[in-house]
Amino acid sequence: MSTIIHIPNEKETQTRHQSLFTFKNDVKDGLEASSKYLHSRYFYDESGSDLFTQITKHPDYYLTNCEIEILHLNKSKLSELMHDTNFNLIELGPGEGIKPKILIEQFSHDSHDFRYTPIDISASFLQTIIKQFQREKSSVKINPIHADYFDGLAWQSSHSERKNLALFLGSSIGNFDMTAAEKFLRHIWSTLNNGDYLLIGFDLRKDIDILMKAYNDSKGITREFNLNLLARINRELAANFNLSRFQHYPTYNVQLGAMESYLVSLKKQTVTIDTLGKSFEFDAIEPIHVEYSFKYSLTQINSMAQQTGFRVIENFSDSKRFFVDALWQVNK
Repeated sequence: MSTIIHIPNEKETQTRHQSLFTFKNDVKDGLEASSKYLHSRYFYDESGSDLFTQITKHPDYYLTNCEIEILHLNKSKLSELMHDTNFNLIELGPGEGIKPKILIEQFSHDSHDFRYTPIDISASFLQTIIKQFQREKSSVKINPIHADYFDGLAWQSSHSERKNLALFLGSSIGNFDMTAAEKFLRHIWSTLNNGDYLLIGFDLRKDIDILMKAYNDSKGITREFNLNLLARINRELAANFNLSRFQHYPTYNVQLGAMESYLVSLKKQTVTIDTLGKSFEFDAIEPIHVEYSFKYSLTQINSMAQQTGFRVIENFSDSKRFFVDALWQVNK
């Protein structure tokens, strides 16, 4: 039976206990701003997470299939890279498990001595992963860590002499602006050991029509996903957003190289949030900014690696060259 390693963190504990308070204040700050906004991190309540899983399976959302193709095409190469060492396969923010399984099956086939270490702030999600592995991959050693990414990586690096291959898959790095992305990656670098590897996903710049379809799918799941943010405020903060009075609006910012998502008020209206004791006025066609998703060029990816202390080993791309999983090595 695998045991979850919990890394105590006073700040994390306080955040967990005060999450509703923080959510309420963040909503207040965002809706009182001269240009209204809501943080994209609040997309992922239970309903939002379910909707996002549906998005990743829709054909208009190319990113998931592109990355799965990349991993299938390069699993042998990654296995060869790790053939002469015992290592930890670390996943930051594990998802459904489809992607790491591709590598786990290859590493197991090649008789590598490795441990799978998912790191997540949700203990219940880690329990689900443990049960899944006990059911499907009983021979794989799993070492789940309940912590934020940085604390989890730092603990793993200090408690194991094995080399680390860390996975930050998907396109989560795109939700940071360039300055925040560099800060995040520098922190990842600082918690890994010299010579460790990072495999990280980047969505590439491409035809704008393809991007627009991915962020406004034909089934309307992305629309429902974004509007669920307002529904969450209704549920948790006793607000009265009428979702039919807001429109999901994605657009591509050519100067930033980023997809942006907005919720646009379709008419002049007033929304009340009881837990705040406040009402917020919306003009007709007034937007609420809810997300950035930055897209990268290969030049930007290579430059970011060098600026944050990594050495570029290889950029793995899918056959359409829509997406890249970049393999970097920690250089200290």
